[in-house]
Amino acid sequence: MRILILHGPNLNLLGRREPTIYGRTTLAEIDGRLGRIAREAGCTIECLQTNAEHELVERIQQTLDGDGRVDGIVINPAAFTHTSVALRDALAASGVPFVEVHLSVPEAREAFRRESLLADLAVGRVSGFGARSYNYALQGLIGHLNDAASE
Repeated sequence: MRILILHGPNLNLLGRREPTIYGRTTLAEIDGRLGRIAREAGCTIECLQTNAEHELVERIQQTLDGDGRVDGIVINPAAFTHTSVALRDALAASGVPFVEVHLSVPEAREAFRRESLLADLAVGRVSGFGARSYNYALQGLIGHLNDAASE
C-alpha cells in the first residue's frame, strides 16, 4: 500500500510558527512518526511539503498514472483548505481516497477558516490534536483502505 502525505503552505515552519496554535513539533518529526506508523502497517509513504498550490495539484494529478499512483492521500492543505478550487478539482479527478488533516480546529478559529472546500470529498477529517492529528489521519486511512480491500 502506497500513501501520499501532502503538506501545504507554511507547514515547513512547524515548530517555530505560532507554537501556541501549532505546537513545537517540526514537520521532519511528523514525517518521521508517519514513516514509523506506515512501516508497522506494511505501507510505504511519500511526503511532500510545498508552499505552491500548483505543485500540490500536479502531484495529485500524477496519482492517475504510472509511478505516481498511490492508494490513499493524507493532506493538510493548510490555507488552501479555504481557497483552492484547483486542489478540490484535482482531488476529485484523482478518485484517490483522502483524509483531510489539521493541527488546530479550523472551525474554532477565525471565520474565514471555518469552511473547507475539500471536506465533502474526504473519507475522513481529523483536526485539533496537534501533530498527533497526522498519526490519527494515517491510521484511519490505512484502516479505511484495508476495509475497502476486504470487501
